[in-house]
Amino acid sequence: MIKKISLGLLVLALSTSCVSKKIYTDLENKLTDLKKENRNLSDENADLLKAKNQLELDRDALKNELSKIKSERDKLTADQKALNEKIARLQDSYNALEKNSNEALQTNLKKNRDLLAELEAKQKALSIEQERLSKNAQRLQELEDMIAAKEATMRKLKETLSKALNGFEGKGLTVEQKNGKVYVSMENKLLFSSGSWAVSSEGKKAVVELGKVLADNPDISVLIEGHTDNVPYGGSGPIADNWDLSTKRATAIVNILSENRAINKKSLTAAGRGEFSPLATNDTAEGKAKNRRIEIILTPRLDEIAEMLNEIN
Repeated sequence: MIKKISLGLLVLALSTSCVSKKIYTDLENKLTDLKKENRNLSDENADLLKAKNQLELDRDALKNELSKIKSERDKLTADQKALNEKIARLQDSYNALEKNSNEALQTNLKKNRDLLAELEAKQKALSIEQERLSKNAQRLQELEDMIAAKEATMRKLKETLSKALNGFEGKGLTVEQKNGKVYVSMENKLLFSSGSWAVSSEGKKAVVELGKVLADNPDISVLIEGHTDNVPYGGSGPIADNWDLSTKRATAIVNILSENRAINKKSLTAAGRGEFSPLATNDTAEGKAKNRRIEIILTPRLDEIAEMLNEIN
């Protein structure tokens, strides 16, 4: 949309000399606003990614909580066993005391009855707490199993992608799994000419092969990030800076993936990161080459996990 408006402004400015300075300024301000809105959308995408990462941290905290609950359950079981033994001993004492009718024994009998009542109340409370902990432990185990299944799915996805994209490794393409996600990184030497967002024929082949795998995995969220080095953009046209260029490049990859009708378009997100998330130093030519890239981040859907977290009390 920004590109169309920009071209329209340029044509309008070149094709007529009758446009007033005010109209031109208004149009220029609208273009600036649209660019600002585009950056805001990119920031929102980054925030969403941060929220997903936070959810994964919460998952790890829950694993620790599961271990703690299991330890508490074992302690409660031991406490309950000890209480049962103590109750049995008191019950025997109570039975012996009932056989005697003197005043001293009757006094002790009342004390023992009160103690028995107190212990039975504690035993009941412990049973209720143990039942609650057991239910939570079961739900946490189900959550742990679900997380393990998600991780297994991502491992299989990584293996499938590595096999499908094997022909492009060594040409600036890598596939790796970390933090429960799969990362497909493509350097610009495979995808774009300098300053351009038009995908090369070889790069398009790699993206098409990637799309075939994504089409078979509709439950995977796909974030396409464009990255540049820190050299300021020096081209002309509708691009203002590296941030705009990285967004254009990410969108170009989304457009190629969208040509595959089997891919769920709702799962695709394009984001421009500019030069602000480098992999290596920009002080060397090699480092700059690594930083000029497209990163495709594949994340499993976490809706079921979030719903289960809400159910655990």
